[in-house]
Amino acid sequence: MIGLWDTTGNEVVKALASERRSAGGVASGMALSLIVVVDEKRVREAEAAATIATSQHPCRLLVVVRSDFERPINRLDAEIVVGGRLGPCEAVVMRMYGRLALHAESVVMPLLVPDVPVVTWWHGEPPELIANDFLGVVADRRITDSGQAHDRVGALRQRANDYAPGDTDLAWTRITPWRTLLAGAFDTLDTKVTGATVVAPESDPTAGLMIGWLAARLGIRPKLEPTDNFPRMRSVTLQCANGETLALTREDSMATFSRTGHADRNLPLVRRPTGEELAEELRRLDSDQIYADALGAFAGVSDLDSRAHKRVHIWKDPVLASRQPVPVAAETGASDG
Repeated sequence: MIGLWDTTGNEVVKALASERRSAGGVASGMALSLIVVVDEKRVREAEAAATIATSQHPCRLLVVVRSDFERPINRLDAEIVVGGRLGPCEAVVMRMYGRLALHAESVVMPLLVPDVPVVTWWHGEPPELIANDFLGVVADRRITDSGQAHDRVGALRQRANDYAPGDTDLAWTRITPWRTLLAGAFDTLDTKVTGATVVAPESDPTAGLMIGWLAARLGIRPKLEPTDNFPRMRSVTLQCANGETLALTREDSMATFSRTGHADRNLPLVRRPTGEELAEELRRLDSDQIYADALGAFAGVSDLDSRAHKRVHIWKDPVLASRQPVPVAAETGASDG
């Protein structure tokens, strides 16, 4: 490991090259560059998740921590780890302060592995517009997590408004086990599904995407049955044209699959760590049309996958935005005439 304090981008590039030569074979076979954007207080969480993902996808891991935008002096601290605590990858953890934090790409771009895809993952509140962040514009694949937003369903709708092919969200990844079990039920089903009900909290984005997926795939209008008794999606029930009912109900790390006229079956439905979810998204580096269809059906926005793949960077200075004057109502009063 190499620690560089109050350094420059050029020094980071040189130190990484030196560490690669020392590591030898550990530094070969990079499949992609993974950029992680995270706040200081969640760096360890992001590193733990990235370690799981990089164990399955050899890559160059670039962790960007941006803070103190208004600090008068720019500063860059970097930690370089090759084949160490962050798994079989080349990792650079960069802490950027001052105005440098608004131009992280000036340090990150020279560190990207040539001729391999770039993936950017925001571990925290998703950006309102990905085009405001150059680290998202440069990426072939962009991973957000609406489940970490203050308004989770609102953030999911914003993902539809801001969508470009190559975007995905970890809320979508979290329903992969649900979708797998429900799709498996159709292997022995020879009737049409006419309706569906999803039991979940109103603020659960996974339920929104489940409703969108069922609507897009089956051409039906699923209903949400709100509940406050469970922290996340509880069950999915399908109504069939022949009168049968199929239901998948979560019970801790298991699910009960029920079907009219058949004995109940217990199936695994384990909540996976964030690193496993991230690793799943890194298995595909093209656009996910099924996700686009589900997101569009949920948000009522059509043809998401037909949008342009490339984004144009839209500069936004968060410091200036925070300084915008708050409108003050005009004072009125009667004269003493």
